[in-house]
Amino acid sequence: MSHNAAIYQAALEKLHQYLQVYAPFTKNDFRQMEPFLEIREFDKKVKVIHEGEVERYLNVVGLGLARKYLPVRNKEITIQLASEGHMIHSELSFHYRVPSRAVVETIEPTVFFSISYDSLEQLYEQIPGIERLGRLMITDLFIKSDTRYFNQLRKSTRERFLEYVRNHPDMVQRVPQKYLASFLNIKPETFSRLKHLTKGKGVNVKG
Repeated sequence: MSHNAAIYQAALEKLHQYLQVYAPFTKNDFRQMEPFLEIREFDKKVKVIHEGEVERYLNVVGLGLARKYLPVRNKEITIQLASEGHMIHSELSFHYRVPSRAVVETIEPTVFFSISYDSLEQLYEQIPGIERLGRLMITDLFIKSDTRYFNQLRKSTRERFLEYVRNHPDMVQRVPQKYLASFLNIKPETFSRLKHLTKGKGVNVKG
C-alpha cells in the first residue's frame, strides 16, 4: 500500500484539527510534535496488537478503519470502531505497561499516526501543555466508552440501532455487519431484521 506526500500531508492536517478539538494546539506546537510521530501502514485484516502483547503505541487513524475487540470464549466482542481522525490503541496496556487483553485489527488498508510510549514521555517534558492535551484525549475516550455502555443498558435494541445509523452513516456502510452487531451488542439475527428500517433512507448496511 502506498500513499503520496500530498495525501500524508492532508492526513496530518486533519490530525492537527483533531487535536485542536481538545485544547488549543498551535501549528508550531504541532511541528514540534511531528518528529515524534511514526507513520505506520497496514493492509486490511492485520492484527496491529495481539492479546498478550504490551501496547507500544498510541495511534490516531490517518486513513482507513480499525476495530478493537476482546477475545471471549471463542468469540470476538468488538468494543471500538475507529475511522479517520480517531484514536485507537489498547489503553490499559499502553499506560500501565501490562499485557493487552484486547486486539486491535484493521478493517480496511489503514495508516496510523503513532507515537510510542517513550516518545510520549519526551513530549510531555518538551512541549508545555501536551500532557494536559493527552489527559483530555484519554478522558474523552473513556467518557465515550462509558456512554456507549450506559446506552446499551438504557436504550432498546431498536433505539441503539437507529441512533447509530443516524449518527454514523459512513461507518454503517464501511463496517461489516458482524462487527457492527457485536459493537452495538445486538444479536446477528436481530441486526439482520433491523436492516429493513434503513431502506428508503439512503443508508446501506454492509453485509
